[in-house]
Amino acid sequence: MKTGLSFLSRDALRFVYFWAVLLSVLNGGVLLANEKGPNVLFILVDDLGWSDLGCYGSTLYQTPNIDRFATEGMSFSAAYAASMCSPSRASIMTGKYPARLGITTWIGDKQPDNFNKNTKHLPPRYVDRLPLEEVTIAETLREHGYATQLAGKWHLGPERFFPEDQGFDINRGGVNWSAPNGGKRYFSPYGNKRLEDGPDGEHLPDRLAGEAIAFMKEQSEAGRSFFAYLPFYSVHVPLMAPADLIEKYQRKDLPEDRYRDGVVRKDYLAVQNNPIVAAMVEAMDRAVGKVLTSLTELGLDDDTIVIFTSDNGGTNHTSNAPLRAGKCHLYEGGIRVPLIMRWPGKIEPGSSCSEMVSFTDFYPTILDLLDLPLLPDQHLDGISFAPLLDGADSLPRDTLYWHFPHYMRDEPSSAIRSGDWKLIEFFEDDRLELYNLEEDLGEHVNLVAKHPDRVKHLHKRLKLWRQSVDAAMLTENPNYDPTRP
Repeated sequence: MKTGLSFLSRDALRFVYFWAVLLSVLNGGVLLANEKGPNVLFILVDDLGWSDLGCYGSTLYQTPNIDRFATEGMSFSAAYAASMCSPSRASIMTGKYPARLGITTWIGDKQPDNFNKNTKHLPPRYVDRLPLEEVTIAETLREHGYATQLAGKWHLGPERFFPEDQGFDINRGGVNWSAPNGGKRYFSPYGNKRLEDGPDGEHLPDRLAGEAIAFMKEQSEAGRSFFAYLPFYSVHVPLMAPADLIEKYQRKDLPEDRYRDGVVRKDYLAVQNNPIVAAMVEAMDRAVGKVLTSLTELGLDDDTIVIFTSDNGGTNHTSNAPLRAGKCHLYEGGIRVPLIMRWPGKIEPGSSCSEMVSFTDFYPTILDLLDLPLLPDQHLDGISFAPLLDGADSLPRDTLYWHFPHYMRDEPSSAIRSGDWKLIEFFEDDRLELYNLEEDLGEHVNLVAKHPDRVKHLHKRLKLWRQSVDAAMLTENPNYDPTRP
């Protein structure tokens, strides 16, 4: 399932890329030895929901550093992850839809060979590593003279497909874990073969922040531009946090522990009330604050584009209200995420944007902001949203797509959002659901019966898109027994 340039060998890709870089140099597009471009700090939080920050409406979780950061940049209200977990991370790295890459679920989920659920369909096989043929954003920036580092979670393939094989000069903690699975998990010793253990009890978010700070300081002293990718393992399970923060929230008068009723799946909280999750979010905020403070102390604020977002919606330990459901769903709670960007002098402080943007867009947007040549054959599903950061009201695109053909917390499904309208197709029973997000952000009222022509139009576009990206589809389950639950 290779598209674009992915049919070429890695050597052939590098040959093509060499000539692209040479031509760019002749056109003034590549950093020369005595030039320095803006830096990029990309902060990705794991499983942070759209409503999990104070600046996005949380009344329980305390995130003063990120809230202050939001007043210094632009906040997006309709930013979308490309999927969840590994697929979203692959999309950031490549600028492609996960369906095009074949990475349609988290790497480590079982392949369907021994699938034993009593469902009508079998999920498809998925690609379990980011192909080396893909030219990542890290590889592109390194070719343009940038120092590159990952400090945190990778989860895009086994050894030989680690960050150092995909364009990162330095890898601190990036293995194929979905969570911190070794040692004392979120506390040292970590048992991570790409991250040396710190003092006993050292907290992982603090350590990763420290690794990013040290990298940025080193590159600043060397006069070299950098791409610092800081994908925290937080706030993914296991639920663990410093004891003082847990006790802080346990002392609060927390709302009753209850779940949302009616059309909303019952495994997602109606209110945020978990003291450990609250402590994890605040600990992450502290780590982010340390990194942002270091930028100021190093005098790098004006020269650094900072991006902050999450890989998918919040899990069933939090509430994504007013959005419906959460991680592993194609309802808004599963795919709509916080996104804040700051670049002093370039992005208006305290500004906001309601235009749709997607993880596929980060690759071309970063290149555009750095005044580097775009690579449309690579990031072919994304477009630059740099104009929005400069005050534009819209983009030359009004449609996004998702494809999640797996059985996890929800049924396998695909979705399309076009303008204010969103259609979800559920494969288990061929059910269609239509929502107007402008009028019904919580996706409570299914409008399929009221708008049959719109349903037909959107469904046709969704099917054509799946064909265009060669999306893996489900097959009939020969062992399905309709008499069993």
